[in-house]
Amino acid sequence: MPKVRRLPQRQCVACGQMRVKRELIRIVRTPDGAVRVDPTGKLSGRGAYVCPQASCIDRALHEERLARTLERTIPEDIAEGLRGAQVRPAPPRAPVVRRILLPRPEPPAGKPQPRRRPAL
Repeated sequence: MPKVRRLPQRQCVACGQMRVKRELIRIVRTPDGAVRVDPTGKLSGRGAYVCPQASCIDRALHEERLARTLERTIPEDIAEGLRGAQVRPAPPRAPVVRRILLPRPEPPAGKPQPRRRPAL
């Protein structure tokens, strides 16, 4: 039986909805204190996630939820970058390919066939 791969889930700081990590926009406070939008999701530092909808981005900025989470004020250029990120569609994901096993045909009646290991 193939392993089911679990996708990492993160919570939006504005609406509190749990979503797949790749669907959210990550904002990070780097170790040197700079606040940046992280499109790769791999920058080191304290991260916060926001849904790409305009309502969530506005709520995170106006209610200072993002600033409180990152413990820094959010610069205006980062706020504009977030608003620009909501317009950009997420990159398409590769389709999931699943392997299925077909039943083997029955051997003809007569002498028994040796058992074979299934091919992977």
